[in-house]
Amino acid sequence: MELFLQFLHNTGFGLADYRNLIMIVVGSFLVYLAIAKKYEPLLLLPIGFGVILGNIPFFKGFGIGIYEANSVLHYLYFGVTSGVYPSIIFLGLGAMTDFSFLLANPKLMLLGAAAQMGIFFTYLSALGLGFTPYEASSIGIIGGADGPTSIFLTAKLAPHLIGPVAIAAYSYMALIPIIQPPIMKLLISKKEMLIRMPDMREVSKKELIIFPVVGMILCTFLAPASIPLLGPFFFGNIMKESGVVDRLANTARNAIIDTATILVGLTVGASTQGDVFLNAKSVGIFALGAIAFSIATASGLLFAKFMNLFLKEKINPLLGAAGVSAVPGSAREVHMMGQKADPTNFLLMHAMACNSSGVIGSAICAGILWSFLMG
Repeated sequence: MELFLQFLHNTGFGLADYRNLIMIVVGSFLVYLAIAKKYEPLLLLPIGFGVILGNIPFFKGFGIGIYEANSVLHYLYFGVTSGVYPSIIFLGLGAMTDFSFLLANPKLMLLGAAAQMGIFFTYLSALGLGFTPYEASSIGIIGGADGPTSIFLTAKLAPHLIGPVAIAAYSYMALIPIIQPPIMKLLISKKEMLIRMPDMREVSKKELIIFPVVGMILCTFLAPASIPLLGPFFFGNIMKESGVVDRLANTARNAIIDTATILVGLTVGASTQGDVFLNAKSVGIFALGAIAFSIATASGLLFAKFMNLFLKEKINPLLGAAGVSAVPGSAREVHMMGQKADPTNFLLMHAMACNSSGVIGSAICAGILWSFLMG
């Protein structure tokens, strides 16, 4: 009996405490949302499983845990803490992005810029609640609704917050169908939802090839610290549009981004060990993240309404909600809301144009915050 009890003491059953159990329940819930509700399963399934994995109790010092030097998970986690995975994901995003609708209607770029207001409002709010400027910047970037950007900036400024910031950012991206529709209904009238977007002019191949070069130069000159994100992003896009390296473009938007997504989700999830993750700061980050995402959505919607005061050819204000860079979730939600108002109104590609400008906008904001604090 004594040997049996000693054996049990040395297993996970004996080593577990309540914090591990709480996080295992949280991870299981994320897995449930991914599989049963299909809420962004490409994100929530690896993160949720990673949360469960990271909270399996083990002996400290055996080189097992993600925070232990020379462990397998520690080496995989290096791609998060160094910012490597976010850059790789941006490469794949660039290879998937079609800028033709954005180039055909450049004023949609303004909606991507307006939706970044949530970042700066939350930054100031976090400062007021006692977070350091580095921590406040990492929390504020959640308002951009861009998981890779949130991870990248947090890794540079507040690496001890990577777990809660990344989980919050990806969770709110997955919960777009719950968060955004009530805000849209509150701020946008039925009449405004019925506004039809005009047919776009055909964008030439030359324009599509020139844009990533010009876009990279302008954006990185404005915010040089965004080079690790926007450099790969625009490179992926020119590979797609040039038509001369289709094999590389296909690899970037399929195998490479899928591999990076798996690794970032699993390791970020595993970093949420109960003894590290469960604290007052994590709760505050989730609360501020929800506020940031809601303000970003509302800012885009309200700015679209403001633009319509001066535009002869009105834009559908719903597109403002796609100014956050949650690709393609927010664009899909905008399209679905438009379809509910008028089944013959198609907003998806216009919303994707706002999404792409939101991706660029959040990366620029991250670069500005990083430069401001480190300069």
